[in-house]
Amino acid sequence: TTNPAEDDSRAHNSHSAVFAEVKVDEQLGVIRVTRVVSAVAAGRILNTKTASSQILGGVVWGIGMALHEETLIDHKFGRIMNANIAEYHVPVNADVHDINVIFVDEADDSNPLGVKGIGEIGIVGVAAAIANAVYHATGKRVRDLPITLDKLSR
Repeated sequence: TTNPAEDDSRAHNSHSAVFAEVKVDEQLGVIRVTRVVSAVAAGRILNTKTASSQILGGVVWGIGMALHEETLIDHKFGRIMNANIAEYHVPVNADVHDINVIFVDEADDSNPLGVKGIGEIGIVGVAAAIANAVYHATGKRVRDLPITLDKLSR
């Protein structure tokens, strides 16, 4: 076996950078994500269409993480307090605007195909990019997701 603390020669990670643009209606307290750019370095991409769709799906769930999804917990009893899944908000088509996926060519000789995984990399960084865009739009730093009107008005 390999101890990752001593030898990371077998670690072959995908990386991404995410940029977000938002519009904030301060009177209504509505935050709209108008554009997301996700640049992904994941080795050789064998099927651009399916890889792009995977990243798009991750970005949509990242929008949900940043602005909609919230699990309410009773910390005394450890119970989920959301009444039902119907009230658990997730992004819909109206929440998703311009998403641009860019694949950065990257040589990886760790396997014959030069590929890496992209399963979850699409969601990584999206909520943080949106939170930073909200900060730049409002001057308010929110570190507790989802970003809601009450958190912006504190």
